[in-house]
Amino acid sequence: MNRLISLIGAPTDIGAGTRGASMGPEALRVAHLIPTLESHGLEVQDRGNLAGPANPWLPPVDGYRHLDEVVAWNRTLHDAVYAELQLGRMPIVLGGDHCLGIGSISAVARHCRDTGKKLRVLWLDAHADFNTNSLTPSGNIHGMPVACLCGFGPQALVEIGGQVPAIKAKWVRQIGIRSVDQGEKRFVHEQGLEVFDMRYIDEMGMRAAMELALALMDANTHLHVSFDVDFLDPAIAPGVGTTVPGGPTYREAQLCMEMIADTGRMASMDVMELNPALDERNRTAEVAVDLIESLFGKSTLMRK
Repeated sequence: MNRLISLIGAPTDIGAGTRGASMGPEALRVAHLIPTLESHGLEVQDRGNLAGPANPWLPPVDGYRHLDEVVAWNRTLHDAVYAELQLGRMPIVLGGDHCLGIGSISAVARHCRDTGKKLRVLWLDAHADFNTNSLTPSGNIHGMPVACLCGFGPQALVEIGGQVPAIKAKWVRQIGIRSVDQGEKRFVHEQGLEVFDMRYIDEMGMRAAMELALALMDANTHLHVSFDVDFLDPAIAPGVGTTVPGGPTYREAQLCMEMIADTGRMASMDVMELNPALDERNRTAEVAVDLIESLFGKSTLMRK
Protein backbone atom coordinates (compact mmCIF):
# COMPACT_ATOMS: atom_id res chain seq x y z
CA MET A 1 0.00 0.00 0.00
CA ASN A 2 1.14 3.53 -0.80
CA ARG A 3 2.66 5.27 2.24
CA LEU A 4 2.38 8.76 0.69
CA ILE A 5 -1.00 10.25 1.60
CA SER A 6 -2.55 13.51 0.39
CA LEU A 7 -5.61 14.91 2.16
CA ILE A 8 -7.92 17.02 -0.01
CA GLY A 9 -10.68 18.92 1.77
CA ALA A 10 -13.87 19.53 -0.22
CA PRO A 11 -16.00 21.68 2.11
CA THR A 12 -19.40 21.79 0.44
CA ASP A 13 -22.94 20.55 1.02
CA ILE A 14 -23.94 21.56 -2.52
CA GLY A 15 -25.46 18.17 -3.39
CA ALA A 16 -27.15 17.47 -0.07
CA GLY A 17 -30.61 18.12 1.33
CA THR A 18 -29.32 19.28 4.72
CA ARG A 19 -26.72 21.96 5.39
CA GLY A 20 -23.55 21.15 7.36
CA ALA A 21 -21.45 18.61 5.41
CA SER A 22 -19.31 21.58 4.37
CA MET A 23 -17.83 21.44 7.89
CA GLY A 24 -16.82 17.79 7.52
CA PRO A 25 -13.16 18.27 6.50
CA GLU A 26 -12.40 20.41 9.55
CA ALA A 27 -14.16 18.00 11.91
CA LEU A 28 -11.96 15.14 10.63
CA ARG A 29 -8.85 17.24 11.19
CA VAL A 30 -10.06 18.17 14.70
CA ALA A 31 -10.52 14.42 15.37
CA HIS A 32 -6.73 14.01 14.85
CA LEU A 33 -6.84 12.38 11.42
CA ILE A 34 -3.34 13.55 10.49
CA PRO A 35 -1.43 12.44 13.62
CA THR A 36 -3.42 9.18 13.60
CA LEU A 37 -2.26 8.37 10.07
CA GLU A 38 1.29 9.51 10.84
CA SER A 39 1.39 7.12 13.80
CA HIS A 40 1.27 4.29 11.23
CA GLY A 41 4.39 5.49 9.48
CA LEU A 42 2.49 7.26 6.71
CA GLU A 43 3.78 10.49 5.19
CA VAL A 44 0.77 12.81 5.19
CA GLN A 45 0.44 16.03 3.22
CA ASP A 46 -2.64 18.09 3.98
CA ARG A 47 -3.40 19.98 0.77
CA GLY A 48 -5.95 22.13 2.58
CA ASN A 49 -9.43 22.81 1.29
CA LEU A 50 -10.54 23.30 -2.29
CA ALA A 51 -12.63 26.37 -3.11
CA GLY A 52 -15.88 26.36 -5.04
CA PRO A 53 -19.22 28.10 -5.36
CA ALA A 54 -21.34 28.72 -2.28
CA ASN A 55 -24.57 26.79 -1.73
CA PRO A 56 -27.44 28.94 -3.07
CA TRP A 57 -30.04 26.65 -1.45
CA LEU A 58 -32.48 26.73 -4.37
CA PRO A 59 -35.17 24.28 -5.51
CA PRO A 60 -34.39 21.76 -8.27
CA VAL A 61 -34.46 22.65 -11.96
CA ASP A 62 -35.29 19.76 -14.33
CA GLY A 63 -34.78 17.31 -11.46
CA TYR A 64 -31.34 18.61 -10.39
CA ARG A 65 -30.56 20.93 -7.50
CA HIS A 66 -27.57 23.25 -7.94
CA LEU A 67 -26.34 21.50 -11.08
CA ASP A 68 -23.90 24.24 -12.16
CA GLU A 69 -22.37 24.45 -8.69
CA VAL A 70 -22.14 20.65 -8.40
CA VAL A 71 -20.33 20.55 -11.76
CA ALA A 72 -17.88 23.25 -10.65
CA TRP A 73 -17.03 21.46 -7.39
CA ASN A 74 -16.61 18.11 -9.11
CA ARG A 75 -14.37 19.49 -11.86
CA THR A 76 -12.14 21.09 -9.24
CA LEU A 77 -12.02 17.88 -7.21
CA HIS A 78 -11.34 15.74 -10.29
CA ASP A 79 -8.29 17.87 -11.10
CA ALA A 80 -7.00 17.74 -7.52
CA VAL A 81 -7.39 13.96 -7.16
CA TYR A 82 -5.91 13.29 -10.60
CA ALA A 83 -2.88 15.48 -9.79
CA GLU A 84 -2.12 13.51 -6.61
CA LEU A 85 -2.41 10.16 -8.43
CA GLN A 86 -0.01 11.44 -11.10
CA LEU A 87 2.45 12.30 -8.32
CA GLY A 88 2.27 8.69 -7.12
CA ARG A 89 0.40 9.61 -3.93
CA MET A 90 -2.80 8.25 -2.37
CA PRO A 91 -5.56 10.89 -2.32
CA ILE A 92 -8.03 10.88 0.56
CA VAL A 93 -10.94 13.22 -0.11
CA LEU A 94 -12.46 14.77 2.99
CA GLY A 95 -16.06 15.65 2.11
CA GLY A 96 -18.39 17.31 1.78
CA ASP A 97 -21.43 15.52 0.49
CA HIS A 98 -21.36 12.38 -1.65
CA CYS A 99 -22.04 14.15 -4.97
CA LEU A 100 -18.26 14.68 -4.83
CA GLY A 101 -17.79 10.99 -5.57
CA ILE A 102 -18.31 11.93 -9.23
CA GLY A 103 -15.20 14.08 -9.43
CA SER A 104 -13.12 11.85 -7.20
CA ILE A 105 -13.89 8.50 -8.85
CA SER A 106 -13.85 9.85 -12.42
CA ALA A 107 -10.27 11.02 -11.70
CA VAL A 108 -9.35 7.58 -10.32
CA ALA A 109 -10.88 5.90 -13.40
CA ARG A 110 -8.89 8.22 -15.66
CA HIS A 111 -5.69 7.36 -13.79
CA CYS A 112 -6.49 3.64 -14.16
CA ARG A 113 -6.92 4.09 -17.92
CA ASP A 114 -3.56 5.89 -18.04
CA THR A 115 -1.75 3.15 -16.13
CA GLY A 116 -3.57 0.08 -17.45
CA LYS A 117 -5.00 -0.83 -14.05
CA LYS A 118 -8.32 -2.47 -13.28
CA LEU A 119 -10.60 -0.47 -11.00
CA ARG A 120 -12.70 -1.81 -8.13
CA VAL A 121 -14.93 0.64 -6.27
CA LEU A 122 -16.24 -0.20 -2.80
CA TRP A 123 -19.24 1.99 -2.02
CA LEU A 124 -19.90 1.90 1.74
CA ASP A 125 -23.24 3.62 2.18
CA ALA A 126 -26.80 3.36 3.47
CA HIS A 127 -27.97 4.47 0.01
CA ALA A 128 -27.35 3.13 -3.49
CA ASP A 129 -26.93 6.71 -4.84
CA PHE A 130 -28.20 5.48 -8.22
CA ASN A 131 -30.95 8.02 -8.83
CA THR A 132 -31.52 10.06 -11.97
CA ASN A 133 -33.40 13.32 -12.46
CA SER A 134 -36.49 11.35 -13.51
CA LEU A 135 -36.32 8.98 -10.52
CA THR A 136 -35.25 11.33 -7.72
CA PRO A 137 -37.85 12.48 -5.17
CA SER A 138 -35.64 15.41 -4.09
CA GLY A 139 -33.34 16.51 -6.90
CA ASN A 140 -30.37 16.30 -4.51
CA ILE A 141 -27.38 15.21 -6.56
CA HIS A 142 -25.76 13.38 -3.62
CA GLY A 143 -28.31 10.65 -4.44
CA MET A 144 -26.97 10.32 -8.01
CA PRO A 145 -23.17 9.90 -8.09
CA VAL A 146 -23.01 6.18 -8.91
CA ALA A 147 -25.53 6.63 -11.72
CA CYS A 148 -23.56 9.60 -13.09
CA LEU A 149 -20.31 7.64 -12.98
CA CYS A 150 -22.03 4.83 -14.92
CA GLY A 151 -23.10 7.34 -17.58
CA PHE A 152 -26.65 8.14 -16.46
CA GLY A 153 -26.87 11.85 -15.75
CA PRO A 154 -26.44 15.32 -17.20
CA GLN A 155 -23.68 15.63 -19.79
CA ALA A 156 -21.70 18.16 -17.74
CA LEU A 157 -21.37 15.60 -14.90
CA VAL A 158 -20.97 12.32 -16.78
CA GLU A 159 -18.09 13.61 -18.94
CA ILE A 160 -15.88 15.12 -16.19
CA GLY A 161 -13.29 12.32 -16.33
CA GLY A 162 -12.95 12.52 -20.09
CA GLN A 163 -14.74 9.28 -20.90
CA VAL A 164 -18.43 8.30 -20.77
CA PRO A 165 -19.19 6.25 -18.82
CA ALA A 166 -16.33 6.84 -16.38
CA ILE A 167 -16.81 3.37 -14.87
CA LYS A 168 -18.82 0.21 -15.48
CA ALA A 169 -21.47 -0.85 -12.96
CA LYS A 170 -19.78 -4.25 -12.65
CA TRP A 171 -16.69 -2.60 -11.10
CA VAL A 172 -18.76 -1.40 -8.10
CA ARG A 173 -19.53 -3.29 -4.90
CA GLN A 174 -22.02 -1.63 -2.58
CA ILE A 175 -21.98 -2.53 1.13
CA GLY A 176 -24.48 -1.69 3.87
CA ILE A 177 -27.31 -0.48 1.63
CA ARG A 178 -30.69 -0.15 3.36
CA SER A 179 -32.48 2.84 1.81
CA VAL A 180 -33.29 2.76 -1.91
CA ASP A 181 -36.12 4.58 -3.68
CA GLN A 182 -38.60 2.39 -5.61
CA GLY A 183 -37.66 3.48 -9.13
CA GLU A 184 -34.00 3.50 -8.17
CA LYS A 185 -34.30 -0.13 -7.00
CA ARG A 186 -35.49 -1.27 -10.42
CA PHE A 187 -32.70 0.71 -12.10
CA VAL A 188 -30.03 -0.86 -9.85
CA HIS A 189 -31.24 -4.34 -10.85
CA GLU A 190 -31.37 -3.43 -14.54
CA GLN A 191 -27.78 -2.19 -14.49
CA GLY A 192 -26.45 -5.18 -12.55
CA LEU A 193 -24.87 -3.36 -9.61
CA GLU A 194 -23.53 -5.80 -7.04
CA VAL A 195 -25.19 -4.86 -3.76
CA PHE A 196 -24.55 -6.42 -0.35
CA ASP A 197 -27.43 -4.86 1.53
CA MET A 198 -28.10 -5.11 5.25
CA ARG A 199 -30.37 -8.11 4.74
CA TYR A 200 -27.43 -9.94 3.14
CA ILE A 201 -25.09 -8.85 5.95
CA ASP A 202 -27.64 -9.94 8.59
CA GLU A 203 -28.04 -13.36 6.99
CA MET A 204 -24.50 -14.11 5.81
CA GLY A 205 -22.36 -11.84 7.96
CA MET A 206 -19.99 -9.00 7.12
CA ARG A 207 -17.14 -11.42 6.51
CA ALA A 208 -18.96 -13.23 3.68
CA ALA A 209 -20.05 -9.93 2.14
CA MET A 210 -16.51 -8.53 2.18
CA GLU A 211 -14.95 -11.75 0.88
CA LEU A 212 -17.20 -11.52 -2.18
CA ALA A 213 -16.81 -7.76 -2.55
CA LEU A 214 -13.01 -8.08 -2.52
CA ALA A 215 -12.81 -11.27 -4.60
CA LEU A 216 -10.87 -11.53 -7.88
CA MET A 217 -8.62 -8.52 -7.24
CA ASP A 218 -5.00 -8.92 -8.26
CA ALA A 219 -1.78 -6.90 -8.13
CA ASN A 220 -3.02 -4.86 -11.09
CA THR A 221 -6.22 -3.74 -9.31
CA HIS A 222 -6.65 -0.19 -7.97
CA LEU A 223 -9.11 -0.34 -5.06
CA HIS A 224 -11.04 2.85 -4.34
CA VAL A 225 -13.05 3.07 -1.11
CA SER A 226 -15.90 5.59 -1.05
CA PHE A 227 -16.95 5.75 2.60
CA ASP A 228 -20.21 7.58 3.29
CA VAL A 229 -20.36 7.98 7.05
CA ASP A 230 -24.11 7.19 6.98
CA PHE A 231 -23.00 3.61 6.16
CA LEU A 232 -22.65 3.25 9.94
CA ASP A 233 -25.55 2.73 12.30
CA PRO A 234 -26.75 6.12 13.61
CA ALA A 235 -26.28 4.84 17.17
CA ILE A 236 -22.51 5.13 16.65
CA ALA A 237 -22.53 7.82 13.94
CA PRO A 238 -25.31 10.37 14.48
CA GLY A 239 -23.50 13.18 12.62
CA VAL A 240 -24.93 12.68 9.12
CA GLY A 241 -27.77 14.38 7.25
CA THR A 242 -29.52 11.19 6.15
CA THR A 243 -29.53 8.74 9.05
CA VAL A 244 -30.99 5.31 8.34
CA PRO A 245 -31.40 2.92 11.30
CA GLY A 246 -30.08 -0.61 11.09
CA GLY A 247 -26.59 -0.04 9.74
CA PRO A 248 -23.39 -1.95 10.53
CA THR A 249 -22.31 -2.01 14.15
CA TYR A 250 -18.93 -0.74 15.27
CA ARG A 251 -17.49 -4.26 15.14
CA GLU A 252 -18.98 -5.03 11.72
CA ALA A 253 -17.56 -1.77 10.37
CA GLN A 254 -14.16 -2.56 11.88
CA LEU A 255 -14.15 -6.00 10.25
CA CYS A 256 -15.07 -4.40 6.93
CA MET A 257 -12.14 -1.97 7.17
CA GLU A 258 -9.67 -4.59 8.41
CA MET A 259 -10.52 -6.90 5.50
CA ILE A 260 -9.95 -4.04 3.07
CA ALA A 261 -6.60 -3.34 4.77
CA ASP A 262 -5.65 -7.02 4.48
CA THR A 263 -5.82 -6.81 0.67
CA GLY A 264 -3.14 -4.12 0.55
CA ARG A 265 -4.83 -2.81 -2.61
CA MET A 266 -6.52 0.41 -1.46
CA ALA A 267 -5.07 3.25 -3.49
CA SER A 268 -7.57 6.11 -3.05
CA MET A 269 -10.43 7.00 -0.75
CA ASP A 270 -13.36 9.35 -0.04
CA VAL A 271 -14.80 10.14 3.39
CA MET A 272 -18.19 11.71 2.75
CA GLU A 273 -21.32 13.16 4.38
CA LEU A 274 -19.91 13.83 7.84
CA ASN A 275 -22.12 16.60 9.22
CA PRO A 276 -20.75 18.13 12.44
CA ALA A 277 -23.85 20.33 12.80
CA LEU A 278 -25.83 17.18 13.57
CA ASP A 279 -23.13 15.45 15.62
CA GLU A 280 -22.58 15.08 19.37
CA ARG A 281 -19.22 16.54 20.45
CA ASN A 282 -17.52 15.38 17.21
CA ARG A 283 -18.23 11.75 18.09
CA THR A 284 -18.97 10.72 14.50
CA ALA A 285 -15.73 12.26 13.22
CA GLU A 286 -13.81 10.35 15.90
CA VAL A 287 -15.44 7.06 14.87
CA ALA A 288 -14.68 7.84 11.22
CA VAL A 289 -11.01 8.50 12.02
CA ASP A 290 -10.90 5.29 14.05
CA LEU A 291 -12.23 3.32 11.07
CA ILE A 292 -9.89 5.06 8.61
CA GLU A 293 -7.03 4.04 10.91
CA SER A 294 -8.17 0.42 10.54
CA LEU A 295 -7.91 0.79 6.76
CA PHE A 296 -4.23 1.48 7.32
CA GLY A 297 -3.52 -1.53 9.47
CA LYS A 298 -4.71 -0.81 12.99
CA SER A 299 -5.87 -4.24 14.09
CA THR A 300 -7.91 -4.81 17.21
CA LEU A 301 -6.40 -8.26 17.64
CA MET A 302 -2.85 -9.40 18.28
CA ARG A 303 -1.88 -10.74 14.88
CA LYS A 304 1.48 -11.78 13.56
